[in-house]
Amino acid sequence: MTYDLVVIGAGPGGYDAATEAAGFGIKVALVEKRDLGGTCLNRGCIPTKVILGATSAIEELSAQKKMKVADGSITVDYAALAARKEKLIAGTRKAMAQRLKQLGVDLFTGTGTVPEKGKVVVETEEGTKELDCENILVATGSKPTFFPGLEPDNDCVVDSDGFLEMTAMPESLIVVGAGYIGLEMAQAAHRMGAKITVVDAMDRVAPLEDPEVSKALRSIFKRWKWDIRLGVRVQSVKTENGKAVLTLDGGDVIEAEKALVAVGRGPVSDKLGLEALGVTLERGNVTVNDYLEAAPGIYAVGDVNGRIQLAHAASHQAHYVASRVAGKIDTPYAPGPIPSVLYGSPETMRVGLMPEELKAQGKSCETSKFAFAGNPIAQSHAATQGFCKVVWLENKVVGVTAVGHDASRLTTPATMIVQEGWTPDDIHNTIFPHPTLDEVLLNALKAERSEG
Repeated sequence: MTYDLVVIGAGPGGYDAATEAAGFGIKVALVEKRDLGGTCLNRGCIPTKVILGATSAIEELSAQKKMKVADGSITVDYAALAARKEKLIAGTRKAMAQRLKQLGVDLFTGTGTVPEKGKVVVETEEGTKELDCENILVATGSKPTFFPGLEPDNDCVVDSDGFLEMTAMPESLIVVGAGYIGLEMAQAAHRMGAKITVVDAMDRVAPLEDPEVSKALRSIFKRWKWDIRLGVRVQSVKTENGKAVLTLDGGDVIEAEKALVAVGRGPVSDKLGLEALGVTLERGNVTVNDYLEAAPGIYAVGDVNGRIQLAHAASHQAHYVASRVAGKIDTPYAPGPIPSVLYGSPETMRVGLMPEELKAQGKSCETSKFAFAGNPIAQSHAATQGFCKVVWLENKVVGVTAVGHDASRLTTPATMIVQEGWTPDDIHNTIFPHPTLDEVLLNALKAERSEG
């Protein structure tokens, strides 16, 4: 059988491409070597949010205790939570499989390679399958990467996969890497009572965020009595005598029950055979053109193409490729502003351009800010730390960032505002409900501006 499209990888990008293409009426095959849903569903975004959601009440109670209006304790059965997490994930995988069947997508479980243009070979438990096709989509995602000496031993030193497989939280945790993954998992462990140490070679936590956001996050973590060590390099981290032992370049040693290494993720592109077909790999990333093509008839979306490592970005790219293969679109891919969120408590959100990026482009901008302390919803939750900042260029909104209680709720309206390029006049064309957290964004839009 010849397929119109064969998709390799069933994460957010691959699965969405397969289902959308099938919805357009074309014949699709989906190849996945492990689990439907990829890293995001099984070993990333979703299980992390299940843990953060189940433990959020601990943080809420702690905030109200500080206001002396509530008391008591919340005990989380982490083994039960881990079991519930697996049940939810399994249920989602089952629903995904049913959806594929309903749409007529042929699912092949095994490792796919591309020996030649128009052919995908899948090594399955039942033997080798050869799939002929008109188009191939590579959506193989990413995996944790490590510097020499930081490789997890899966004993007391784990990566994000190993952290999420634990059925009990440690009493102390070293987190190597102060990015999204490390900080979200550190917050989950903190809520369960773990003593947290964060180590990073960069000079601030959440280094991809606006510097003011990073500063606010660090201030909050220090109030929680986290040991935060920035601008330092790790020589090694390993299991010794039943503990995780981290040694810094200067010789300092830190011990904990567990260590999480979360220093980054890299593309899964090796052993596919793509280079022999004229595909260019740059540090493992599949290079694509303006149409997300790596070579004629071969597309790549999501983490593997190196553009941005976000599940929703992969899904958006997938929609474009499915539409293009189905003949629905022939223009270059243009995603618009792509939002990002750091979950937990506090949360951060960001969309569009930040002052540092504009300064690097030689452009002068203005910013306007509003503090969460002035918002009644933040006040009612006793979580008033943080702010929302709007970035203006030539009297239009080009970026928004926020850090604070439930800041992720501001992401969609902020994205729409940036995409539409609001001017001051546009602020009054939309009614923001009161009282809501959205008013943090409204007041930031209306606030007096200063040089960015």
